[in-house]
Amino acid sequence: MDFKSSLVHFADYAVSLMERKVQTRELRSPLAIENWRHVLSHLIGGTSSEDGEYHVPGFGELALDEMRVGHIERWRASIAELIRRGEYSPRTINGWIKTLKVILKQAASEFELPRRLNENVKSFDTADHPTYTEEDPNSLTPEQVKEFLALMLEYHPHHYAMTFLGFCTGLRPCTLRPIRRKGPNSDLLWDQRKLLVRQSQTLGREVLQTTKQRTRYSVHLPQEAIEVLRWHVDSQLTVLQQGSDLLFPSVTGTFRSASVLNKPFAEISEMMNLGFVFTQQGMRRTFNDLAREAQVNDLVTCSVSGHLTEEMQRHYSSVRSEEQEAGLAKVVDLMMVKARVSGDRRGDRPQEVVTKQEKRPARFP
Repeated sequence: MDFKSSLVHFADYAVSLMERKVQTRELRSPLAIENWRHVLSHLIGGTSSEDGEYHVPGFGELALDEMRVGHIERWRASIAELIRRGEYSPRTINGWIKTLKVILKQAASEFELPRRLNENVKSFDTADHPTYTEEDPNSLTPEQVKEFLALMLEYHPHHYAMTFLGFCTGLRPCTLRPIRRKGPNSDLLWDQRKLLVRQSQTLGREVLQTTKQRTRYSVHLPQEAIEVLRWHVDSQLTVLQQGSDLLFPSVTGTFRSASVLNKPFAEISEMMNLGFVFTQQGMRRTFNDLAREAQVNDLVTCSVSGHLTEEMQRHYSSVRSEEQEAGLAKVVDLMMVKARVSGDRRGDRPQEVVTKQEKRPARFP
């Protein structure tokens, strides 16, 4: 694309810059390229809240030579509201800002723009936004997951399968709601045990033909998960719901609301005396913790949950004290080697230090 004219829109320039970075291999890995696409979708088209009621416009329609510090400040102020609502972490937004600064810096160099806008783009403070706290981790241990699911099955069986699938895959609620179980565009291929992850539903009947990460991929489900979903379809759907193609339809056969699990989750959290209200977003965090507990490869975990980067996977993870203790125990094991001391203070002969490893019984005779 020829950029001789300074009247170039941000959207065209940003996309062209990404393509050039791919050609020059500044962006090499598929994850890095997809991450750029994801960030550009927000910087160009804007960002909406989970319920679709709040929208922050992007910079797509602005010409580069028309952009001012005020445009960026207004965007930051609007994005701050999404952070306040808990929709996005400031760390996530700071990643977007980093990409925005790269674009603005390159544009200023190429077009000799009078204002170095990139120098005025400030990141958000993350000090007051810990990823998780001891008091409110929004993640469940394996034992708590079992109890949580058992209580869901007893008190809210019609929501059990959706909750099970959320724990099992780490998919966002906006991705779970529009899953189609039948019809010409079914997302659930029962015989192949394959789930096509390719839609995102926000407000009303509006469905984006891509996920929140702007990706489309598939997940191969284990037989146990398929059996739970079949049980759900056979026993939990009313006649009216059976007529819908959706896997988790509302009582009228349309899409469930974004808050459908809020009340059941709050009720179960209280029954379990968790000390905090476990939210829908916690299913995604718990999935990452369960996968780590099961020693699932990070690449496999990301391929299921749809995380575009390892940083985002870590953001949605919680390290429990038991994991720390087990990890440090392995470090200590490496430290406990055979050693000899020169002698005690009384000048006795050297004594061999009996280590933890030596005290253990031999595995083989």
